[in-house]
Amino acid sequence: MSTPGPLPLPTQRGARLLRKRSLNLSGHRTSVALEPEFWCALHLIAQTRGLTLVGLVAQVDGARPPDRPLASALRVEALREWMPDLPEMAGTNREDWLG
Repeated sequence: MSTPGPLPLPTQRGARLLRKRSLNLSGHRTSVALEPEFWCALHLIAQTRGLTLVGLVAQVDGARPPDRPLASALRVEALREWMPDLPEMAGTNREDWLG
């Protein structure tokens, strides 16, 4: 019986699930890596709002708290579209909400 090889590091495993996109926001090139499901949700949200994907990302980027990474803010925006009563957690200890 052979011993299985080492498992990939979590970042290596997760990296395969993410799709990276390069965008031009406010004249600066930036890259964002999200799961394909979130990109799909963001495309649908942009269409519903009459925006391009870049336009939606720019809106989210401009409105996000300075301590929240852009990828995280985009995921939260997608959640808020389908869960509008999701409580705002900026400035709070987010772990307290998790139980």
